[in-house]
Amino acid sequence: MSRRKGSAFSSASTAEQVTEGIDATALTAIVTGATSGIGSETARVLAMRGVHVIMAVRNLVTAKDVKEAILKEIPNAKLDYMELDLSSMASVRKFASDFISSGLPLNILVNNAGIFGTPFTLSEDNIELQFATNHIGHFLLTNLLFDTMKKTAHESKREGRIVNVTSCAHRLSYRGGIRFDKINDESSYRKFCAYAQSKLANVLHANELARRLKEDGVDITANSVHPGAIITNIDRYYVHSGLAAILKKFIGFAFKNVERGASTTCYLALHPGVSGINGKYFADNNVSEACLQGRDMDLAKKLWDFSMNLTMKNESDNGQYIRK
Repeated sequence: MSRRKGSAFSSASTAEQVTEGIDATALTAIVTGATSGIGSETARVLAMRGVHVIMAVRNLVTAKDVKEAILKEIPNAKLDYMELDLSSMASVRKFASDFISSGLPLNILVNNAGIFGTPFTLSEDNIELQFATNHIGHFLLTNLLFDTMKKTAHESKREGRIVNVTSCAHRLSYRGGIRFDKINDESSYRKFCAYAQSKLANVLHANELARRLKEDGVDITANSVHPGAIITNIDRYYVHSGLAAILKKFIGFAFKNVERGASTTCYLALHPGVSGINGKYFADNNVSEACLQGRDMDLAKKLWDFSMNLTMKNESDNGQYIRK
């Protein structure tokens, strides 16, 4: 896609505004991390437009409360929730297996969930926790659900859409971008750099995925989105004074509420104006530009291969991957 004239929307647009008038009653979406912040707002607005939303969540009690709150506002909303811990490959595999067994179609996958700023911790699969949760879990989930998305796109004659929620912080990763040989190096671990690395991985994942989808002629798009710095939901966008100073100095940003923070995600998920747009980085409801490393296709390919090696512990999964 060329940058055209841009969309009619901006950083001030809300998720409801960018999806106004769209009838999405035939669509099914999975939204990870849908119990708070921009995840819950994304789920609410997609459901408002008629999408059958599956909330993929760690906390089923909170998910029940979120579902009830949305149903109180939108009685006809189609919402379900399923347990998913993205830091655990076993949990990702179980979620994917259960979803596939349900027989539901899948038009939209919003890879939204994430964590920020944890002390150095290894996941149960022995991978640094932020990288494991923010990238590897979504990488595996996307691969496991690919056949379902491909089948849905073919049978429905509707374009499938994959949206990776990243961050402008992807620009502040470690030197070299992805430290393939030091993912688990505690001695040089810097929690913000590790977060930025995982967010750069989200961009590169979408780019390489888009390339493979185009190459295979599959009617599915993959893009990444920076939602903006969100005041609420500090578990996901933890902004203290020191981090705010860093972001202002190196990037520049304005805080958003969740209604505006979820807008670009919802725009990419539903708006006809982005049909056919693939492998782009969006911010404020328009195509933007990732950092130089975020546009490095060789780095994206290397990350794909690295991620495949990390996730291919269970040989029974192999046939479901996008392997080319």
